[in-house]
Amino acid sequence: MKKLILLALTGALLSTTQAQIKFGVKAGVNLATLTGDISNAKMLTGFNAGGLVEVNLGKMFAVQPEVLYSSQGAKSSFEGQDFNMNLGYLNVPVLFKYKHPSGFFAATGPQIGFLLSAQEKAGSDHVDIKSSFKSTDFSWAFGVGYMLKPINVGVEARFNQGLSNIASNSDQQTTGTGHNQVIQVGLVYMFGGL
Repeated sequence: MKKLILLALTGALLSTTQAQIKFGVKAGVNLATLTGDISNAKMLTGFNAGGLVEVNLGKMFAVQPEVLYSSQGAKSSFEGQDFNMNLGYLNVPVLFKYKHPSGFFAATGPQIGFLLSAQEKAGSDHVDIKSSFKSTDFSWAFGVGYMLKPINVGVEARFNQGLSNIASNSDQQTTGTGHNQVIQVGLVYMFGGL
């Protein structure tokens, strides 16, 4: 009898644990720009993709860490020449999430980004400009979305506001500021759990 009760408690614990942690993947479109001393900065279209873990804190709240590749940067022009600054980041947001029973959700939290690549493209010319930017970026994320629970697919819109100056100013002859701003729209698919 004790073994049966222990087995039942273990099964209940495992099923509760499975409902507590879920995994997911996401991908979408970025509309990115840089604010600060970059003149005439305009939105640059890119993409984001990665994975997430949703750790439930009751029925309506969760913590959601993610790992995402994000193509960011800006379009600009100088002396009549148009160019793109393409910045590739590995972003790690940790979001506090409110989940309404209807499927709507809202999330906010800090994000750290690690610069993987930085290129300036003008016509067919490509120049590595990674040394012009700091290797990390700190930002704050705000997001809303809707999950279709029967099929575990959702849509999400997010705004990431850069909090740190990403201009490196490492050569001490240049000074300037730059902050990332990114609007993200994409799809989320949740599956399984522990």
